[in-house]
Amino acid sequence: MHRTLLASLLAAAILLSGCSRPMDTAPQPVSSEIGSPQSESEQEVMKMESTENVIYLAGGCFWGIEQLMQSIPGVIDAQSGYANGSGEAEANYPIVSTGKTGFRETVRVEYDPEQVSLDALLLAYFYVIDPTVENRQGNDVGTQYQTGVYYTNDKAKETVERIAEIERSRSRSFKVEIGPLVNFYPAEEYHQDYLAKNPNGYCHIPLAEMKLFSSLRIDPGDYQKPAAEAIRDKLTSEQYRVTQQNGTERPFVNEFWDQFEKGIYVDVVTGEPLFSSTDKFESGCGWPAFSKPIEAPAVVELPDDSHGMHRTEVRSRSGDSHLGHVFTGDPESPNGVRYCINSASLRFVPYAKMEAEGYGYLLDLFEE
Repeated sequence: MHRTLLASLLAAAILLSGCSRPMDTAPQPVSSEIGSPQSESEQEVMKMESTENVIYLAGGCFWGIEQLMQSIPGVIDAQSGYANGSGEAEANYPIVSTGKTGFRETVRVEYDPEQVSLDALLLAYFYVIDPTVENRQGNDVGTQYQTGVYYTNDKAKETVERIAEIERSRSRSFKVEIGPLVNFYPAEEYHQDYLAKNPNGYCHIPLAEMKLFSSLRIDPGDYQKPAAEAIRDKLTSEQYRVTQQNGTERPFVNEFWDQFEKGIYVDVVTGEPLFSSTDKFESGCGWPAFSKPIEAPAVVELPDDSHGMHRTEVRSRSGDSHLGHVFTGDPESPNGVRYCINSASLRFVPYAKMEAEGYGYLLDLFEE
């Protein structure tokens, strides 16, 4: 009785302080082996989950990741819980919050692959987390806030490892755990749908980023990056130099710098839609200039300190193609932002051919 009462009081105290409660002890280092215990084989572990279209995402405080996933059309269910820790007896908030159990605050995501791809869910996850830090996200510090992606079948494993390889290549360091699910226990009921119950509750993910993913139409799963050999065979030498070797084409003598025909510009490697002619403007820079992408998450922005300059590089989301750079304070841009993009990284699809080429779902971009 006394133990139950003490646990209840401790849980209430932790909840009042929010997910950002500092650890009482120093974070324990993350093992190179994912989770604990390690006695079961990977194949045995993956049999734990009978539902095929499920992924487990640890991204800091589970309140935010749960809400993010719930906002994405095609997600059937998102449930907060504790994954890859010591065992069921310690799978409760007061004990997990000590940072001594190995558990990660994790969200079990079940989705309908006819409506949303696993690629889309994983890339949304990587869009909102910081993959470069260990045992923390935002203000939340502790081993329970370690990031991780845990799969339960071979099909999901292939997708997770493919996306992780892309994300790893564009991070200065990569601390996200990638591996099979070892165990998972649902969190207490007061943690489920927490931000829906408490709209002003703590969340380390900005609300604006949550809203981004509630109305996206471009699914990166439809535009997967080809194998390296296929990319080399597909591209011209100039396209390969620009997209795969971070090259820059000459200004004023490239294909699209002064073109303003109605249509969309897609990644030359994957075909993923990136920019629209509705957002293209005349610029004296000598390269195609856009005020914004079709959808913000379709491009990835990274710091670039090469050539003695401090710039922001722009890469495509699913293809990881080098596109160019983005600048602010541009007087020629209608919103002050200039995405300065290499023509060699783009393929233009005229408005009249969008339907035939599978881009009909974006025709309304041109409606008045």
